[in-house]
Amino acid sequence: MGLLSVTDLSSQVKQYLVITGNYWAFTLTDGALRMLVVLHFYQLGYSPLSIAMLFLFYEIFGVITNLVGGWLGTSLGLNKTMNIGLAIQIVALAMLAVPADMLTVVYVMIAQALSGIAKDLNKMSAKSAIKLLVPKDAESKLYQWVALLTGSKNALKGVGFFIGGLLLTLIGFKGAMILMASLLAIVWVFSLIVLKEDIGKATNKPKFKDIFSKSPAINILSAARMFLFGARDVWFVVALPVFLAATFDWSHWWVGSFMASWVIGYGIVQSVAPYFTGKKKGVLPTGRAAFLWASYLTFIPAAIALALYFDFYIQASVIIGLLIFGVVFAVNSSLHSYLIVSYADSDGVSLDVGFYYMANAMGRLIGTVLSGWVYQEFGLEACLWISSAFVAIAALLSLKLPNQYKAAAY
Repeated sequence: MGLLSVTDLSSQVKQYLVITGNYWAFTLTDGALRMLVVLHFYQLGYSPLSIAMLFLFYEIFGVITNLVGGWLGTSLGLNKTMNIGLAIQIVALAMLAVPADMLTVVYVMIAQALSGIAKDLNKMSAKSAIKLLVPKDAESKLYQWVALLTGSKNALKGVGFFIGGLLLTLIGFKGAMILMASLLAIVWVFSLIVLKEDIGKATNKPKFKDIFSKSPAINILSAARMFLFGARDVWFVVALPVFLAATFDWSHWWVGSFMASWVIGYGIVQSVAPYFTGKKKGVLPTGRAAFLWASYLTFIPAAIALALYFDFYIQASVIIGLLIFGVVFAVNSSLHSYLIVSYADSDGVSLDVGFYYMANAMGRLIGTVLSGWVYQEFGLEACLWISSAFVAIAALLSLKLPNQYKAAAY
C-alpha cells in the first residue's frame, strides 16, 4: 500500500494521530506499571532475581507478539491490532487490582505476559503506520517523524515511571491498578469509535511464513538491536532501581524520579537525534553511522564499572555516567528506528517492523533475566561489564549494514 491521494491523506493522518495518542496513553500505563511492580515487590522482600522473573513472561510474549503481530497487522489492519492491545492491557491491569495475598509470582507473571502482548501490539501498530504517511522521496522527513514518535514515547514512559513511584506512595499498588485500568478503558472506547480505517493492510494476503524477514539488512539490524537493548536492560530493569534503593537508601519517590528523569531525557534526545547524525548537512544515516555511535557507547558502561571497582565517587559516577549513557544510547536507538522503517517494504510494512521488534524484545528478555541474576550474584559492576560487551557486539554487527543509502521499495 503506497501513499494515498491528497483527498484521502487528511483522513489517514487523523487516523494516525489517534493511533499515536493511543500509543502515548498506553505508554504512560506501561511505564507506571514497570516501576510499580519493581518497587512494590522489592518492598515486599522479593530478591532481585525474583523481581526479574516477574517480567520473564512480559518479555517472552513480547518476542512472540512481534512475530505474530506483524502478520496480524497486515491481515487485519493496524487499527484493529491497536485496539486489541489496549483491551489486553486493561485486562492485565485489572488482574493486578486484587488483594495482596493473591499476588503470587506465577499470577503476576501471567498478568505481565498479557501486558507484554499489549505493549508490542501497540508499538508495532504505531511504528508501522508512520511508513505509510511519508512519500517515498522524503526519507529525511521519515527520519524526523520516526525520531519524534520514538522520542515522545520514551519521554512519556519516563513520566510513567515517575507516576508509578508517586501512585505507590499516595494510593498504593491496588489503587494504582484500578485508576490506570479505568483511564485506559476510556481511551479504548474512544479508539473503538474513532479508528475505522484499515491502515497497513497488505495488498497481497501475507502467508504466516512471511513473518521471518528475508532481507539481509533487516536481519543484521535486528541482531544489532537485540544486543543494543540487552545492553541497556541488563542494568536498567532490576539492577539499577534495586541498587539505588539498597546502596544509596533512596525512597520509592527518589528511585522513581531518577528512572523517570533518565527515560524522559532519553526520549528528548531521541526526538532530536537527526540533528546529531547529519541532518544539518543533508546526510541520511547509514550502517556506518550505526557502527560509530555504537562504538562510542561501548566505553561508557565500562567506565562506570571501573569507577565502581576503584570506589571512585560511586554515587556521582553512577548517576552522571548513566545520564551520559542515556544520551548516546538514545541516538543509537533513534538511528536503528529510522533504519528499520527505511529498510521495510511498504506493502506489509508491519511484517518487517514486527520481525525487527521481535529481536528488540529478545534483547530485553535476555537483559531482564541477566539484570536480576547477575546483580544478585555479582553486583552492578558485573552488569555494566556485560552491557559494554553487548554494545561492542552490536557495533561489530553494524559493520555489515549497507553503507550506501538506498531508498526502500514502495
